[in-house]
Amino acid sequence: MAEHLTGQSEMLDAIVAAHYGRTDVLVAVLDANPGLADLGPVLPALTRVVLPDLPEPSLAPVIRLWGQA
Repeated sequence: MAEHLTGQSEMLDAIVAAHYGRTDVLVAVLDANPGLADLGPVLPALTRVVLPDLPEPSLAPVIRLWGQA
């Protein structure tokens, strides 16, 4: 688990993308931070954001219907 203290005009999706390298975990970050969504899209400076440890994404097998690409 990591924490991030926001600077001026930071947005949660940018924080999540910078930390995890992806944004599909945004809901998990919001779950770890009750009330954070109530602060609006631009977070106030000095807001503490918990960035939980999350499993790596699983890669689904590629299914090709029409031969090799």
